Amino acid sequence: MRHGDKVNNLGRKKGHREAMLKNMASSLILHKRITTTLAKAKALRVYAEPIINRAKENTTHNRRVAFSYLQNKEVLQELFGSVAEKIADRPGGYLRIIKLGFRRSDGSDMAMVELVDFNDVYTSGTKAAGDSKAKTRRSRRSGAGKTGVAAATTVAATAAVANEVSKEQSSEEE
Repeated sequence: MRHGDKVNNLGRKKGHREAMLKNMASSLILHKRITTTLAKAKALRVYAEPIINRAKENTTHNRRVAFSYLQNKEVLQELFGSVAEKIADRPGGYLRIIKLGFRRSDGSDMAMVELVDFNDVYTSGTKAAGDSKAKTRRSRRSGAGKTGVAAATTVAATAAVANEVSKEQSSEEE
């Protein structure tokens, strides 16, 4: 029985699994996006997110801890350089897993793992919306939601952002 055993062994022994996750994390940091099986992607997220979180604070200790996991100086420079700049204000959730369907040869669930802040398709729309819209405080009580005025304000702000984006796209086409 495996009560309380939360490690996904991925059909490998410990040394092989750690080497595989180390290589996958290094490739992810260098290339910003990799394709793998869904099970490996979920295991990679658990492995890589704490390492990426260390990059927020560029200290000797954090560099040494990250190097103990990654064992690659080029990856470390990339992590504490361009990756750290983009994730500086993000409180967590640095990786996105997108399901791709089934692999043709053996039917395995495939997934794409990417660093969230490096996808221009998703981040370009959210930054524009985040700049024009003020943050709202939310209550944790059940039944607490947006009032009619707040909902109308949100709809108006969303429409304004959509208009700005369409104007930018039309000016770029001309």
